[in-house]
Amino acid sequence: MKSKILALTAGLLAATALASVPAKADVKIGLIGGVSGPIAAMAPAMISAAELAISQVNAQGGMMDGEQLVGVVGDSQCNPQGGTDAATKAVNIEGVVGMVGPHCSGAVLAASASVTVPAGIVMVTPSGTSPEITNIEDNDLVFRTVPSDDYQGRALARTLIEQGYGKVAVAYINNDYGTGLAQAFRAEFEAQGGEIAGFAAHEEGKASYRSNLADLASGGANTLVLFDYGDGTGLTMLRQALENGFFETFIGGDGMKSNAPINELGAENLSTFFASAPVGEASNSLETFNAAFTEAGGDPDAIFVTTAYDAAFMLALALEKAGGDKEGVSAALREISNGEGEPILPGEWAKAKELIAAGTAIDYKGAAGDHNFDENGDVPGTFAFFKVGNDGFEVVTQMK
Repeated sequence: MKSKILALTAGLLAATALASVPAKADVKIGLIGGVSGPIAAMAPAMISAAELAISQVNAQGGMMDGEQLVGVVGDSQCNPQGGTDAATKAVNIEGVVGMVGPHCSGAVLAASASVTVPAGIVMVTPSGTSPEITNIEDNDLVFRTVPSDDYQGRALARTLIEQGYGKVAVAYINNDYGTGLAQAFRAEFEAQGGEIAGFAAHEEGKASYRSNLADLASGGANTLVLFDYGDGTGLTMLRQALENGFFETFIGGDGMKSNAPINELGAENLSTFFASAPVGEASNSLETFNAAFTEAGGDPDAIFVTTAYDAAFMLALALEKAGGDKEGVSAALREISNGEGEPILPGEWAKAKELIAAGTAIDYKGAAGDHNFDENGDVPGTFAFFKVGNDGFEVVTQMK
């Protein structure tokens, strides 16, 4: 009887000891995108690219002591209030320790100011391009893997001058994205000797923009530069401009490089439609990502997938280096991609994890290029000028 009691006591003590060991918690990061709203057609591919990075991390040992990296998807609706709400839920309810996104500039500005910066959470946006993001008072917590629209707008202006477009009208959606891009374009286009025959903002969600288009066309330009979203108001304006013959040629920014206009209007009706967008630099990293994303069922030519992948993989690397402590993620993010250390390509998580554990410096070589952040968390980038072909968008020329 005594031996049974001793055995029972030992078992209870062992069970108590096991129960006192805390279970390994998942490491959560937010994936905050424009799941609904004007970039709804773009968002799924971007989220899938980030999820590819997460799956590679988990397949090669996970985070720290084997914890799983989990992406918590939230819908910013591509607007400030939606971004704030999604970020609030991710931080305060889900307990994320880092964030990829939001996708849209207005959501980035609002969510960072109201949620992530006060909470000390690092945010890496793969597609928030407004120049205003550069100026956020962020305590070094807001980064982006896509270049500012200040660069895109100016590069597009120079490209159009080189292509022989000397006179254009400009329509832009009245938000942080459209305004920043339009102003950068206008400044450079006029500095290069171009003429802006019309320059006007428009509000989102109207049924008709015919009067806006007629006013812009009255200046005598045959080309409309349209800074908007191809899944939303930009599509409506493009359709109505074509139906009414207001302009002959249409040129969009990256927000217009969407399959929605092609699917809705037909490639045969868009032979004079062009768009600018960031592109990954030709590299082993880009080839590696393209192969992995294709194998996972993704489209490597979809816009912002390289920057979305890089944002997630870099955030994971920074969290690993910081030991999962959100306080050290900002500094670690700069350290894992600064041009110094052992090169790490997309998907090389096991290699990176081993080097980090050994205290060896690493340098992530991204699918979208080398993300060596400046003091504002910005990166340089490469853009291309696209046309609509039989198989979707085709590169016309690189933009400088």
